[in-house]
Amino acid sequence: MSGDVFTALGDPTRRRVLELLTGGERSVGEVVAALREHGSISQPAVSQHLGVLRTAGLVAVRSEGTRRLYGLDASGVCAAREWLDRLARAADPLAPFAQPLDALATEVARGRRARRSTVAGDEPDERSA
Repeated sequence: MSGDVFTALGDPTRRRVLELLTGGERSVGEVVAALREHGSISQPAVSQHLGVLRTAGLVAVRSEGTRRLYGLDASGVCAAREWLDRLARAADPLAPFAQPLDALATEVARGRRARRSTVAGDEPDERSA
């Protein structure tokens, strides 16, 4: 995973651009107009942000006549997500054992209930079986 991705994501304006692009492709002018609803930004600044996002592999561009349309690059976004998922799994070394450990705890609890009912002389009922 390239550091460019997280450098790109470190800027709040670029994160907002990505959020805008989740709704589908947009031209630079449409991105500028949407960003200006939240503050002042120039078209060259938006173009620069889009360039950083393209370099990072998070945004793709295609031409349609004289317009250039920008959209999310699914492969780049997926690669970033997979890297973060691997990092999260590495941060919790017991994560792969969580479900089996929960199942073991349930079985231990059932065993304790069964022993308690046997010691108390109770007949095991259908619910504890």
